[in-house]
Amino acid sequence: MTLPADAVAPALECRGLSKRYGSGRIVLAQLDFTLAAGEFVAIMGDSGVGKSTLLNLIAGLDRADGGSVMIDGRAVEQLDDNAATRLRRQKLGFVFQAFHVLPHLTLAQNVALPLLLNDLPGAAALEMLAAVGLGGRGEAFPRELSGGELQRVAIARALVHRPSLILADEPTGNLDPATAHDVLGLFRAQSKATGAATIMVTHSEAAAAVADRVLILSDGGLHAAPAQVGDHVAHAGVRSSDDGR
Repeated sequence: MTLPADAVAPALECRGLSKRYGSGRIVLAQLDFTLAAGEFVAIMGDSGVGKSTLLNLIAGLDRADGGSVMIDGRAVEQLDDNAATRLRRQKLGFVFQAFHVLPHLTLAQNVALPLLLNDLPGAAALEMLAAVGLGGRGEAFPRELSGGELQRVAIARALVHRPSLILADEPTGNLDPATAHDVLGLFRAQSKATGAATIMVTHSEAAAAVADRVLILSDGGLHAAPAQVGDHVAHAGVRSSDDGR
């Protein structure tokens, strides 16, 4: 794909992406997908269809059998292990269902990890904690927080170094509906505020309702959600505006 000289490269571009399991079963076949800077996309689909596999291929944690993944114009499959690690460290942020907040570190220390790894000033950690509603809690430890607060820490950690791309795998899967509602609105607002493109894998129509668009991954590839699914998602009652209101 050739862009005009004054065009901005997509944050993410997948072309002809294919993956087989060891058994020979095709998980992804010739998948094409482009994500613009600042765009928030939800990917839904049945269990086992390859949603987490897709995230792993994008992050360079697994190798595709064919095709290309471009992040900010760099082909992930052409990078050696060290270069792929640097790309993940600098360009990506991750949010998981299980939070993965380190229990022996304070909240500020948890959020500051990407800054430390990228040789960036650590003061941004406290600013990001305040942005997710945890101002003044930097010296607290994870054991003192609720599940929703822990996910706020995870979101702050994912965004603090201003990555180009956020990959979120069922980020509200461990939260009750009311807490999920609040966290999803915050997640969208903060990802928009930092300009990060975001892919969120979810089974939840309520979660998908915060996205700019919803895609369905199936054996037939990655496609826009059917009208009836899109309508249902649009009326799920969770969508937040870009400023978090």
